[in-house]
Amino acid sequence: MIPRYSRPEMAALWTDQARYDLWTRVEVLATEAQARLGRVPEDALAEIRRTPAPTAARVAEHERERDHEILAFLAAFCEPMPADAARWVHLGMTSYDLVDTALGHTLARAGDLVLTAAKRLRRVLVDSAVEHWDTVCVGRTHGVHAEPTTFGHKLAGHAFAVDRSLRRLRAARNAVAVGTISGAVGTYALIDPEVEEHVCGALGLGVEHVPSQVVARDRHAELACAVAVLAACVEQLALELRLLQRTEVREVEEQRTGAYQGSSAMPHKRNPTTSERLTGLARLVRGYAGPVLEDVALWHERDLSHSSVERVALADCLIAGHYQVTAATELVETLTVFPDRMAAAVEATGGLVYSSVVLARLLAEGMDREKAYRLVQRAADRGGDFRTALAEEGVDPGTLSPDLFLTRHSVLRYRLEALRGLED
Repeated sequence: MIPRYSRPEMAALWTDQARYDLWTRVEVLATEAQARLGRVPEDALAEIRRTPAPTAARVAEHERERDHEILAFLAAFCEPMPADAARWVHLGMTSYDLVDTALGHTLARAGDLVLTAAKRLRRVLVDSAVEHWDTVCVGRTHGVHAEPTTFGHKLAGHAFAVDRSLRRLRAARNAVAVGTISGAVGTYALIDPEVEEHVCGALGLGVEHVPSQVVARDRHAELACAVAVLAACVEQLALELRLLQRTEVREVEEQRTGAYQGSSAMPHKRNPTTSERLTGLARLVRGYAGPVLEDVALWHERDLSHSSVERVALADCLIAGHYQVTAATELVETLTVFPDRMAAAVEATGGLVYSSVVLARLLAEGMDREKAYRLVQRAADRGGDFRTALAEEGVDPGTLSPDLFLTRHSVLRYRLEALRGLED
Protein backbone atom coordinates (compact mmCIF):
# COMPACT_ATOMS: atom_id res chain seq x y z
CA MET A 1 0.00 0.00 0.00
CA ILE A 2 1.25 3.49 -0.79
CA PRO A 3 2.38 5.59 2.19
CA ARG A 4 -0.53 8.02 1.68
CA TYR A 5 -2.98 5.44 3.02
CA SER A 6 -0.74 3.74 5.59
CA ARG A 7 -0.23 4.19 9.31
CA PRO A 8 3.41 3.58 10.36
CA GLU A 9 2.64 0.95 13.00
CA MET A 10 0.76 -1.21 10.49
CA ALA A 11 3.05 -0.65 7.52
CA ALA A 12 6.06 -1.66 9.66
CA LEU A 13 4.70 -5.21 9.95
CA TRP A 14 4.84 -5.77 6.20
CA THR A 15 8.33 -4.67 5.19
CA ASP A 16 10.79 -7.17 3.73
CA GLN A 17 13.07 -6.62 6.69
CA ALA A 18 10.28 -7.30 9.19
CA ARG A 19 9.58 -10.57 7.38
CA TYR A 20 13.23 -11.69 7.51
CA ASP A 21 13.52 -10.69 11.16
CA LEU A 22 10.52 -12.88 11.94
CA TRP A 23 11.78 -15.76 9.82
CA THR A 24 15.02 -15.60 11.79
CA ARG A 25 13.07 -15.83 15.03
CA VAL A 26 11.17 -18.88 13.77
CA GLU A 27 14.40 -20.62 12.75
CA VAL A 28 16.00 -19.91 16.12
CA LEU A 29 12.96 -21.18 18.01
CA ALA A 30 12.86 -24.34 15.93
CA THR A 31 16.55 -24.95 16.57
CA GLU A 32 16.01 -24.44 20.31
CA ALA A 33 13.35 -27.14 20.29
CA GLN A 34 15.60 -29.49 18.31
CA ALA A 35 18.39 -28.90 20.83
CA ARG A 36 16.05 -29.78 23.70
CA LEU A 37 15.30 -33.04 21.91
CA GLY A 38 19.05 -33.71 21.65
CA ARG A 39 19.15 -33.35 17.86
CA VAL A 40 21.20 -30.15 17.62
CA PRO A 41 24.45 -29.54 19.51
CA GLU A 42 24.33 -26.76 22.10
CA ASP A 43 27.36 -24.99 20.60
CA ALA A 44 25.59 -24.88 17.22
CA LEU A 45 22.48 -23.49 18.88
CA ALA A 46 24.58 -20.76 20.50
CA GLU A 47 25.99 -19.76 17.10
CA ILE A 48 22.55 -19.70 15.51
CA ARG A 49 21.12 -17.62 18.35
CA ARG A 50 23.83 -14.97 18.06
CA THR A 51 23.53 -14.62 14.30
CA PRO A 52 21.52 -11.53 13.32
CA ALA A 53 18.77 -11.55 10.74
CA PRO A 54 20.07 -10.97 7.23
CA THR A 55 19.36 -7.66 5.59
CA ALA A 56 16.72 -7.44 2.89
CA ALA A 57 19.37 -6.28 0.47
CA ARG A 58 21.52 -9.34 1.09
CA VAL A 59 18.57 -11.72 0.68
CA ALA A 60 17.76 -9.99 -2.61
CA GLU A 61 21.32 -10.61 -3.82
CA HIS A 62 21.05 -14.31 -3.04
CA GLU A 63 17.59 -14.51 -4.63
CA ARG A 64 19.01 -13.29 -7.93
CA GLU A 65 21.21 -16.40 -7.88
CA ARG A 66 18.59 -18.88 -6.65
CA ASP A 67 15.19 -17.57 -7.77
CA HIS A 68 13.75 -18.84 -4.47
CA GLU A 69 13.17 -16.42 -1.60
CA ILE A 70 13.32 -18.94 1.24
CA LEU A 71 16.54 -20.54 -0.01
CA ALA A 72 17.96 -17.04 -0.50
CA PHE A 73 17.01 -16.14 3.07
CA LEU A 74 18.58 -19.31 4.46
CA ALA A 75 21.78 -18.69 2.49
CA ALA A 76 22.00 -15.11 3.76
CA PHE A 77 21.17 -16.13 7.35
CA CYS A 78 23.72 -18.95 7.41
CA GLU A 79 26.42 -16.95 5.62
CA PRO A 80 28.18 -15.60 8.72
CA MET A 81 27.91 -18.89 10.68
CA PRO A 82 30.53 -21.62 10.93
CA ALA A 83 29.60 -24.53 8.69
CA ASP A 84 29.17 -26.82 11.72
CA ALA A 85 26.38 -24.54 12.96
CA ALA A 86 24.79 -23.66 9.62
CA ARG A 87 24.03 -27.29 8.78
CA TRP A 88 21.53 -27.47 11.66
CA VAL A 89 19.41 -24.54 10.48
CA HIS A 90 15.95 -25.45 9.10
CA LEU A 91 16.40 -29.06 10.24
CA GLY A 92 13.46 -31.22 9.14
CA MET A 93 11.48 -28.19 7.97
CA THR A 94 9.99 -27.20 4.65
CA SER A 95 9.69 -23.69 3.25
CA TYR A 96 6.12 -23.03 4.30
CA ASP A 97 6.76 -24.13 7.86
CA LEU A 98 8.76 -20.94 7.98
CA VAL A 99 6.52 -18.78 5.80
CA ASP A 100 3.13 -19.70 7.21
CA THR A 101 4.14 -19.69 10.86
CA ALA A 102 5.65 -16.24 10.48
CA LEU A 103 2.64 -15.11 8.47
CA GLY A 104 0.28 -16.29 11.21
CA HIS A 105 2.19 -14.16 13.70
CA THR A 106 2.12 -11.12 11.40
CA LEU A 107 -1.59 -11.49 10.66
CA ALA A 108 -2.38 -11.78 14.36
CA ARG A 109 -0.43 -8.59 15.12
CA ALA A 110 -2.07 -6.80 12.20
CA GLY A 111 -5.47 -8.03 13.37
CA ASP A 112 -4.74 -6.64 16.83
CA LEU A 113 -4.03 -3.21 15.34
CA VAL A 114 -7.30 -3.24 13.40
CA LEU A 115 -9.16 -4.38 16.52
CA THR A 116 -7.65 -1.58 18.58
CA ALA A 117 -8.56 0.97 15.92
CA ALA A 118 -12.11 -0.34 15.61
CA LYS A 119 -12.60 -0.28 19.39
CA ARG A 120 -11.57 3.37 19.41
CA LEU A 121 -13.99 4.16 16.59
CA ARG A 122 -16.78 2.43 18.50
CA ARG A 123 -15.99 4.47 21.62
CA VAL A 124 -15.91 7.76 19.70
CA LEU A 125 -19.21 6.96 17.98
CA VAL A 126 -20.86 6.06 21.29
CA ASP A 127 -19.60 9.24 22.97
CA SER A 128 -20.78 11.38 20.04
CA ALA A 129 -24.13 9.60 19.98
CA VAL A 130 -24.67 10.30 23.68
CA GLU A 131 -23.63 13.94 23.20
CA HIS A 132 -26.18 14.40 20.39
CA TRP A 133 -28.88 12.08 21.69
CA ASP A 134 -31.41 14.92 21.88
CA THR A 135 -30.20 16.81 18.79
CA VAL A 136 -33.36 16.56 16.70
CA CYS A 137 -32.96 16.10 12.96
CA VAL A 138 -35.09 14.79 10.13
CA GLY A 139 -34.92 11.12 9.23
CA ARG A 140 -34.85 10.34 5.53
CA THR A 141 -35.90 7.28 3.59
CA HIS A 142 -35.16 7.05 -0.13
CA GLY A 143 -33.38 10.37 0.40
CA VAL A 144 -36.74 12.02 1.16
CA HIS A 145 -37.88 13.51 4.48
CA ALA A 146 -39.63 10.88 6.59
CA GLU A 147 -40.06 11.57 10.35
CA PRO A 148 -38.01 13.31 13.05
CA THR A 149 -35.20 11.41 14.74
CA THR A 150 -32.01 12.59 16.42
CA PHE A 151 -28.43 12.81 15.26
CA GLY A 152 -27.44 10.70 18.26
CA HIS A 153 -29.77 7.97 17.05
CA LYS A 154 -28.04 8.01 13.66
CA LEU A 155 -24.59 7.73 15.22
CA ALA A 156 -25.72 4.97 17.57
CA GLY A 157 -26.66 2.80 14.60
CA HIS A 158 -23.13 3.17 13.26
CA ALA A 159 -21.65 2.41 16.69
CA PHE A 160 -23.51 -0.90 16.81
CA ALA A 161 -22.39 -1.72 13.26
CA VAL A 162 -18.78 -1.31 14.33
CA ASP A 163 -19.47 -3.39 17.42
CA ARG A 164 -20.75 -6.25 15.26
CA SER A 165 -17.64 -5.95 13.12
CA LEU A 166 -15.50 -6.21 16.23
CA ARG A 167 -17.00 -9.60 17.00
CA ARG A 168 -16.27 -10.81 13.49
CA LEU A 169 -12.74 -9.43 13.66
CA ARG A 170 -11.97 -11.14 16.96
CA ALA A 171 -13.00 -14.51 15.58
CA ALA A 172 -11.03 -13.93 12.37
CA ARG A 173 -7.94 -12.76 14.26
CA ASN A 174 -7.95 -15.96 16.28
CA ALA A 175 -8.52 -18.04 13.14
CA VAL A 176 -5.34 -16.74 11.48
CA ALA A 177 -3.19 -16.94 14.61
CA VAL A 178 -1.86 -20.41 13.82
CA GLY A 179 1.33 -21.91 12.46
CA THR A 180 2.71 -25.25 11.38
CA ILE A 181 6.14 -26.86 11.66
CA SER A 182 5.25 -30.24 10.16
CA GLY A 183 7.59 -30.75 7.21
CA ALA A 184 6.85 -31.67 3.62
CA VAL A 185 3.12 -32.43 3.03
CA GLY A 186 2.51 -31.97 6.74
CA THR A 187 3.30 -35.50 7.98
CA TYR A 188 5.96 -34.66 10.63
CA ALA A 189 8.08 -37.34 8.95
CA LEU A 190 11.37 -35.58 9.67
CA ILE A 191 10.41 -33.33 12.57
CA ASP A 192 8.92 -33.92 16.00
CA PRO A 193 5.57 -32.21 16.77
CA GLU A 194 7.23 -30.89 19.92
CA VAL A 195 9.19 -28.50 17.71
CA GLU A 196 5.94 -27.09 16.39
CA GLU A 197 4.53 -26.75 19.89
CA HIS A 198 7.60 -24.86 21.06
CA VAL A 199 7.73 -22.48 18.09
CA CYS A 200 4.02 -21.71 17.97
CA GLY A 201 3.78 -21.43 21.74
CA ALA A 202 6.59 -18.88 21.85
CA LEU A 203 4.90 -16.85 19.11
CA GLY A 204 1.48 -16.97 20.74
CA LEU A 205 0.02 -19.12 17.98
CA GLY A 206 -2.16 -22.18 17.82
CA VAL A 207 -1.26 -25.02 15.45
CA GLU A 208 -2.96 -26.15 12.28
CA HIS A 209 -4.71 -29.34 13.39
CA VAL A 210 -4.14 -31.27 10.17
CA PRO A 211 -1.61 -29.37 8.05
CA SER A 212 -1.26 -30.14 4.37
CA GLN A 213 2.19 -28.52 4.40
CA VAL A 214 0.50 -25.13 4.50
CA VAL A 215 -1.95 -23.43 6.82
CA ALA A 216 -5.49 -23.61 5.43
CA ARG A 217 -6.27 -20.49 3.43
CA ASP A 218 -9.89 -20.24 4.57
CA ARG A 219 -8.37 -18.71 7.71
CA HIS A 220 -6.90 -15.84 5.72
CA ALA A 221 -10.13 -15.45 3.77
CA GLU A 222 -12.07 -15.10 7.02
CA LEU A 223 -9.85 -12.22 8.11
CA ALA A 224 -9.98 -10.47 4.72
CA CYS A 225 -13.77 -10.73 4.70
CA ALA A 226 -14.07 -9.44 8.27
CA VAL A 227 -11.93 -6.42 7.40
CA ALA A 228 -13.99 -5.87 4.23
CA VAL A 229 -17.26 -5.89 6.21
CA LEU A 230 -15.78 -3.40 8.69
CA ALA A 231 -14.72 -1.23 5.75
CA ALA A 232 -18.27 -1.38 4.40
CA CYS A 233 -19.63 -0.26 7.79
CA VAL A 234 -17.22 2.67 7.80
CA GLU A 235 -18.33 3.45 4.25
CA GLN A 236 -21.95 3.57 5.42
CA LEU A 237 -20.96 6.13 8.07
CA ALA A 238 -18.91 8.12 5.56
CA LEU A 239 -21.75 8.16 3.05
CA GLU A 240 -24.17 9.49 5.69
CA LEU A 241 -21.77 12.29 6.60
CA ARG A 242 -21.13 13.10 2.93
CA LEU A 243 -24.84 13.47 2.28
CA LEU A 244 -25.31 15.68 5.35
CA GLN A 245 -22.53 17.99 4.13
CA ARG A 246 -24.26 18.95 0.86
CA THR A 247 -24.70 22.71 0.52
CA GLU A 248 -28.49 22.59 0.67
CA VAL A 249 -28.34 20.36 3.75
CA ARG A 250 -25.16 21.35 5.64
CA GLU A 251 -26.10 19.74 8.93
CA VAL A 252 -22.50 18.69 9.63
CA GLU A 253 -19.08 19.64 8.35
CA GLU A 254 -15.65 18.03 8.41
CA GLN A 255 -12.93 19.82 10.30
CA ARG A 256 -11.01 22.33 8.18
CA THR A 257 -7.44 23.38 8.82
CA GLY A 258 -6.06 26.78 7.99
CA ALA A 259 -4.31 25.21 5.02
CA TYR A 260 -7.51 23.74 3.55
CA GLN A 261 -8.21 24.43 -0.11
CA GLY A 262 -11.22 22.66 -1.61
CA SER A 263 -10.83 23.47 -5.27
CA SER A 264 -8.10 24.71 -7.57
CA ALA A 265 -10.66 26.86 -9.42
CA MET A 266 -13.40 27.71 -6.87
CA PRO A 267 -12.07 29.17 -3.61
CA HIS A 268 -15.45 28.87 -1.87
CA LYS A 269 -15.59 25.05 -2.01
CA ARG A 270 -15.74 23.06 1.23
CA ASN A 271 -15.76 19.50 -0.01
CA PRO A 272 -16.33 16.34 2.11
CA THR A 273 -12.97 14.94 1.02
CA THR A 274 -12.29 12.78 4.07
CA SER A 275 -15.68 11.08 3.81
CA GLU A 276 -15.13 10.54 0.12
CA ARG A 277 -11.70 9.05 0.79
CA LEU A 278 -13.21 6.60 3.28
CA THR A 279 -15.74 5.52 0.67
CA GLY A 280 -13.04 4.91 -1.92
CA LEU A 281 -10.90 2.90 0.50
CA ALA A 282 -13.86 0.63 1.26
CA ARG A 283 -14.01 -0.26 -2.43
CA LEU A 284 -10.33 -1.08 -2.37
CA VAL A 285 -10.53 -3.26 0.74
CA ARG A 286 -13.52 -5.17 -0.64
CA GLY A 287 -11.58 -5.75 -3.82
CA TYR A 288 -8.86 -7.61 -1.93
CA ALA A 289 -11.30 -10.02 -0.29
CA GLY A 290 -12.11 -11.69 -3.62
CA PRO A 291 -8.58 -12.82 -4.52
CA VAL A 292 -7.98 -14.04 -0.95
CA LEU A 293 -11.14 -16.16 -1.17
CA GLU A 294 -9.82 -17.66 -4.39
CA ASP A 295 -6.64 -18.69 -2.55
CA VAL A 296 -8.60 -21.19 -0.45
CA ALA A 297 -8.59 -23.85 -3.17
CA LEU A 298 -5.09 -25.23 -3.78
CA TRP A 299 -3.95 -28.26 -5.77
CA HIS A 300 -3.65 -31.38 -3.58
CA GLU A 301 -1.43 -30.73 -0.54
CA ARG A 302 -0.37 -27.35 -1.87
CA ASP A 303 0.59 -25.23 -4.84
CA LEU A 304 2.01 -21.74 -5.09
CA SER A 305 -0.89 -19.91 -6.75
CA HIS A 306 -1.72 -18.16 -3.47
CA SER A 307 1.74 -16.71 -2.89
CA SER A 308 1.68 -13.82 -5.36
CA VAL A 309 -1.84 -12.86 -4.24
CA GLU A 310 -0.96 -12.86 -0.55
CA ARG A 311 2.13 -10.73 -0.97
CA VAL A 312 -0.13 -7.92 -2.16
CA ALA A 313 -3.68 -8.59 -0.99
CA LEU A 314 -3.18 -9.47 2.68
CA ALA A 315 -0.84 -6.58 3.38
CA ASP A 316 -2.81 -4.01 1.43
CA CYS A 317 -6.19 -5.15 2.77
CA LEU A 318 -5.01 -4.76 6.35
CA ILE A 319 -3.03 -1.56 5.82
CA ALA A 320 -5.85 0.18 3.93
CA GLY A 321 -8.52 -1.14 6.30
CA HIS A 322 -6.58 0.03 9.34
CA TYR A 323 -6.00 3.46 7.80
CA GLN A 324 -9.68 3.80 6.92
CA VAL A 325 -10.83 3.05 10.47
CA THR A 326 -8.34 5.43 12.09
CA ALA A 327 -9.25 8.19 9.63
CA ALA A 328 -12.97 7.63 10.33
CA THR A 329 -12.30 8.01 14.05
CA GLU A 330 -10.53 11.31 13.50
CA LEU A 331 -13.41 12.49 11.31
CA VAL A 332 -16.07 11.78 13.93
CA GLU A 333 -13.96 13.21 16.76
CA THR A 334 -13.57 16.56 15.02
CA LEU A 335 -16.93 16.76 13.21
CA THR A 336 -18.81 20.07 13.44
CA VAL A 337 -22.55 19.63 13.97
CA PHE A 338 -25.14 22.33 13.20
CA PRO A 339 -28.21 21.67 15.42
CA ASP A 340 -30.01 24.77 14.12
CA ARG A 341 -29.76 23.52 10.54
CA MET A 342 -31.07 20.12 11.66
CA ALA A 343 -34.01 21.69 13.47
CA ALA A 344 -34.82 23.88 10.48
CA ALA A 345 -34.85 20.85 8.18
CA VAL A 346 -37.51 19.20 10.35
CA GLU A 347 -39.89 22.09 9.58
CA ALA A 348 -38.69 22.69 6.02
CA THR A 349 -41.70 20.87 4.50
CA GLY A 350 -44.25 22.80 6.51
CA GLY A 351 -45.05 19.97 8.91
CA LEU A 352 -45.33 17.05 6.47
CA VAL A 353 -43.03 14.99 8.70
CA TYR A 354 -45.97 14.72 11.14
CA SER A 355 -48.35 13.01 8.70
CA SER A 356 -48.05 9.63 10.44
CA VAL A 357 -49.04 11.17 13.79
CA VAL A 358 -52.15 12.72 12.28
CA LEU A 359 -53.04 9.42 10.59
CA ALA A 360 -52.65 7.55 13.88
CA ARG A 361 -54.90 10.04 15.67
CA LEU A 362 -57.65 9.68 13.08
CA LEU A 363 -57.50 5.90 13.31
CA ALA A 364 -57.65 6.10 17.11
CA GLU A 365 -60.77 8.25 16.79
CA GLY A 366 -62.43 5.47 14.77
CA MET A 367 -62.05 6.65 11.18
CA ASP A 368 -61.74 3.99 8.45
CA ARG A 369 -58.06 3.47 7.54
CA GLU A 370 -58.44 4.01 3.79
CA LYS A 371 -60.47 7.17 4.35
CA ALA A 372 -58.04 8.50 6.94
CA TYR A 373 -55.01 7.79 4.75
CA ARG A 374 -56.55 9.49 1.70
CA LEU A 375 -57.58 12.50 3.78
CA VAL A 376 -54.11 13.04 5.22
CA GLN A 377 -52.49 12.42 1.84
CA ARG A 378 -54.80 14.97 0.22
CA ALA A 379 -53.82 17.58 2.81
CA ALA A 380 -50.16 16.79 2.26
CA ASP A 381 -50.52 17.20 -1.49
CA ARG A 382 -52.00 20.70 -1.16
CA GLY A 383 -48.58 22.20 -0.55
CA GLY A 384 -47.89 25.06 1.84
CA ASP A 385 -48.37 24.60 5.57
CA PHE A 386 -49.55 21.11 6.46
CA ARG A 387 -51.40 22.24 9.58
CA THR A 388 -53.43 24.75 7.56
CA ALA A 389 -54.18 22.17 4.89
CA LEU A 390 -55.44 19.74 7.52
CA ALA A 391 -57.74 22.39 8.98
CA GLU A 392 -59.14 23.03 5.51
CA GLU A 393 -59.87 19.28 5.30
CA GLY A 394 -61.79 19.54 8.58
CA VAL A 395 -59.07 17.94 10.73
CA ASP A 396 -57.79 19.47 13.93
CA PRO A 397 -54.00 18.91 13.69
CA GLY A 398 -53.49 19.34 17.42
CA THR A 399 -49.96 19.72 18.71
CA LEU A 400 -47.34 18.56 16.25
CA SER A 401 -43.71 18.49 17.38
CA PRO A 402 -40.66 16.16 17.25
CA ASP A 403 -41.35 15.15 20.86
CA LEU A 404 -44.23 13.04 19.63
CA PHE A 405 -41.72 10.71 17.97
CA LEU A 406 -39.28 10.56 20.86
CA THR A 407 -41.45 9.47 23.78
CA ARG A 408 -39.92 5.99 23.78
CA HIS A 409 -36.54 7.09 22.51
CA SER A 410 -34.96 6.37 25.91
CA VAL A 411 -35.08 2.61 25.35
CA LEU A 412 -32.53 3.06 22.56
CA ARG A 413 -30.37 5.15 24.86
CA TYR A 414 -30.22 2.28 27.35
CA ARG A 415 -28.98 -0.04 24.64
CA LEU A 416 -26.38 2.50 23.60
CA GLU A 417 -25.14 2.91 27.17
CA ALA A 418 -24.44 -0.83 27.24
CA LEU A 419 -21.76 -0.29 24.61
CA ARG A 420 -20.07 2.28 26.83
CA GLY A 421 -19.47 -0.40 29.42
CA LEU A 422 -17.59 -2.66 27.04
CA GLU A 423 -13.85 -2.96 27.52
CA ASP A 424 -11.81 -0.99 25.02
